[in-house]
Amino acid sequence: QVQLVESGGGLVQPGGSLRLSCAASGGSGFSLDYYHIFWFRQAPGKEREGVSCISSIGSSDGTTHYIDSVKGRFTISRDDAKNTVYLQMNSLKPEDTGDYYCAVNAPTYFNQVCSAYYHDMDYWGKGTLVTVSS
Repeated sequence: QVQLVESGGGLVQPGGSLRLSCAASGGSGFSLDYYHIFWFRQAPGKEREGVSCISSIGSSDGTTHYIDSVKGRFTISRDDAKNTVYLQMNSLKPEDTGDYYCAVNAPTYFNQVCSAYYHDMDYWGKGTLVTVSS
């Protein structure tokens, strides 16, 4: 089993920045570098949407992906030595408001990119709330 714990959410004004963290843990031999890692968000009254992902290091090349609405503003990164993933969010907009969730997919094949797997999460965190408002 993989446990994911998000942190770093809060209230920020438009144009501000936040950095979200996702701390991962598991059983013996757990290595975060094996997993594709994703950030999703869900605005009030809206469906959950994928925001960004970073591909497995153990089975792929760490390629990142962003949806168009956050491209150039958000940066996903991973520190596998600390079993932690980050989402740096800059130039935040009110429409970025929502609950942000970290999730992982356990790759089945080598040399795959995470963007192919937004539909197939194996584990989810409980979320952290980001509110962008003046």
